[in-house]
Amino acid sequence: MAGVTEAPFRRLCRRFGADVVVSELLSSEGLRRGSERSLRMGAFAAEERPIGIQLFGADPAAMAEAARLITEAFRPEFVDVNFGCPVKKVVRRNGGSACLKDPPLVSAIVRAVADATPLPVTVKIRSGWDESSRDPVGIALRCRDAGARALVLHPRTRAEAFSGGARWEEIAAVVRALDIPVVGNGDVRTGGDAVRMRDRTGCAGVMIGRGSLGNPWVFAEARSLLDGRPGPPPPTAGERLETALVHARLSLELEGDTQRTIVEFRKHLGWYTRGLRGGAELRDRLHRVFSLADVERIFASYLETGTATAGT
Repeated sequence: MAGVTEAPFRRLCRRFGADVVVSELLSSEGLRRGSERSLRMGAFAAEERPIGIQLFGADPAAMAEAARLITEAFRPEFVDVNFGCPVKKVVRRNGGSACLKDPPLVSAIVRAVADATPLPVTVKIRSGWDESSRDPVGIALRCRDAGARALVLHPRTRAEAFSGGARWEEIAAVVRALDIPVVGNGDVRTGGDAVRMRDRTGCAGVMIGRGSLGNPWVFAEARSLLDGRPGPPPPTAGERLETALVHARLSLELEGDTQRTIVEFRKHLGWYTRGLRGGAELRDRLHRVFSLADVERIFASYLETGTATAGT
């Protein structure tokens, strides 16, 4: 979720009902070296609370120092140690899911971070590095014993990336094994998926990542269904596009009203228009925009054609 869970998207998700949000991945080495970019990525506003700051790295001392820094500088509700990210640029620095190749290192990192901050420490893991090392319960127990106060499991290995299906039964096994809250993650794209994950696994919470891209309404839907209330109606095409504009304006406000901000926002425009009639042609036009005015003009033209019908 790098480049996605920045402040504008976090604020939007909170407005649509997300109970908790987390920052983008912050490099422990970058933080300890005073990287302005890392410090900027760790900043958040009061409306984003409760929030956790995600750290990655493979050096326990660096991770501990980073935890102390963000505790003093930002005071988030919790510090999250990420052993789940499969992205190459993280893994090749031995961070994220690469740490799962060395279980004692996992323990050492969690213990170092827990000793370095008075804030609760949470940990996100995958089920292992590859099939030969698949051991979600064993990894989870290591994290608990080292001081984790809650654990998130994405039940795929790093080798699987996002292919195949997430093995929710592994979430259930970790729930049975641990006496700390376990949060499920993986293949949750609708509010109904969140209910099914809870019911099948007994997890204490559900983390939604890729399922929220262009779809912040998923949080309101999940909250309603989890509480036993009917889900809200799906957004109309007009509501989708208006929310995309709200998101774009937030990005320009917080990240700078520049052409670069809009160019980087194109990916969000692609996600917001998934499922719309004529969406492929619409996305082709949106992937060439250079200003908010361009986006507004394309959206207005699309809605005026009468083809703006949301798909499923």
